[in-house]
Amino acid sequence: MAAPSAATRRKLQRKFKLRGFTLKVDALEEAAAFLARFPDAEDDALDLLLDELDKEPLQSSILDRDAVRRVVALLVEADEAVDAASPAATSARSALRVVDSFVVPRFHYDPIKKVFYEYVLLQRLARDIYFSKPAFDTVMTEDDNCEITSIQSLIGCTGRRWIMGVISQLEERQFYLEDLTGACYAFLSTKHKITSGFFVENTVIVAEGELLSNGIFQVNTCGFPPLEDREASLSMLMGLDFFGGGVIPTEETVRLSTLEKKAMNDMFVILSDVWLDNYETMEKLGVVLDGYDSLEAVPSLFVLMGNFCSRPCNLAFNSFEELRLQFGKLGEMIAARSRLKEHSRFLFIPGPDDAGPSKALPRCALPKYLTEELQKHIPNAIFVSNPCRVKFYTQEIVFFRQDLLYRMRRSCLIPPTTEETSDPFEHLVATITHQSHLCPLPLTVQPIIWSYDHCLRLYPTPHTIVLGDKSDQKAFKYTGITCFNPGSFANDSTFAAYRPCTKEVELSALES
Repeated sequence: MAAPSAATRRKLQRKFKLRGFTLKVDALEEAAAFLARFPDAEDDALDLLLDELDKEPLQSSILDRDAVRRVVALLVEADEAVDAASPAATSARSALRVVDSFVVPRFHYDPIKKVFYEYVLLQRLARDIYFSKPAFDTVMTEDDNCEITSIQSLIGCTGRRWIMGVISQLEERQFYLEDLTGACYAFLSTKHKITSGFFVENTVIVAEGELLSNGIFQVNTCGFPPLEDREASLSMLMGLDFFGGGVIPTEETVRLSTLEKKAMNDMFVILSDVWLDNYETMEKLGVVLDGYDSLEAVPSLFVLMGNFCSRPCNLAFNSFEELRLQFGKLGEMIAARSRLKEHSRFLFIPGPDDAGPSKALPRCALPKYLTEELQKHIPNAIFVSNPCRVKFYTQEIVFFRQDLLYRMRRSCLIPPTTEETSDPFEHLVATITHQSHLCPLPLTVQPIIWSYDHCLRLYPTPHTIVLGDKSDQKAFKYTGITCFNPGSFANDSTFAAYRPCTKEVELSALES
């Protein structure tokens, strides 16, 4: 590869700097080689390269060769697809944006200026018709309006009051309801619940009751904060991007929506617990890849979620070199299926026991040391955080790998009501959607990096939530949100296929 000219170097450095990027020497050479492919349209090619880099889940603004090469490989494949009269492949690739948790925007809400900076459940509740205060004095019954009272304001009040607070264990085995103004001991029981879901420490509830003379808040009715329609939430965002991936102009949204309706063949295949060190699991994975490689239209995206090893990668784990080689073998396995390598993208999300700096959420992408061998075979493989977010045309999809159902059931303070459903997975979905949070567990059960807690929030509600869990595979549509668990591929050979165009979930399993 010929060295780029001084003029080309200056142009690249200037353009990348304007976009907030710094190029290492090898990355500059990679970008220059890409431009050399288009001698008559260098500026357009460079703009396209920068646009695609903006969509990548980059960990740093300092770009190395691997980061640029990954995007170049995608663009070259798309260009070849156009030459081969396959515009659908180009549109599908350009429609997919992967958002790493550590680059999700963070906002705060100023209640005085009424400007969004950070979302809180109380602010959502205040917009609900049932709990909002009427603008004018009107004759209303208690059942017509239920204004929220702060806990501090309960002192000296008599009669029925509605409060909103987080369940907190301020004393051992003593649970309180706590808001920003104070805390009160509350008496809760199963018969008081009016919504499905798991009531655990750290969840926010809305409770109706009365403060007794002994200081105990006697709860008559309680439940989770009501859900807000996605469109209603979006109308309050004032154009801010809470999901990540950039704000899409209205005209572009209309165009993408049209393309999305035509993308009938697009499919995502999701597998959880892909144990690379287990011969039987890898053999089963080969069967799955062969099956999809033989289809007329191969899947657009394969999502492989951890754990990627059958035993925890903790301080006692001394086989990192072996795991690195196993990732390389996986790369060879994928590369052997030429149609999948050329037309599908592969997304890797770490599991709770995979290698990483800590067990706290969100977890960063798999270490580069482990994945280098795989990327030699699959340069466009994407390694992101857990959880991560994907934009596909206009759809917003959240992927989360955590054994959440077991932890929620163990931490539940009172048994879930069975009036609406007795299915634990449906209770889990109700909990995380009403809480607008992927993991509303106490920090003693699941540590969270405090400054990145916003990465776990589900506001506005996404179109689809994928919960990778060791429990049985399930699919459940709740208030218009598609939620499913693909199951544990290593344990019971289960996985899932998702068609974004129709939001249909196909729960699949290999025959034993």
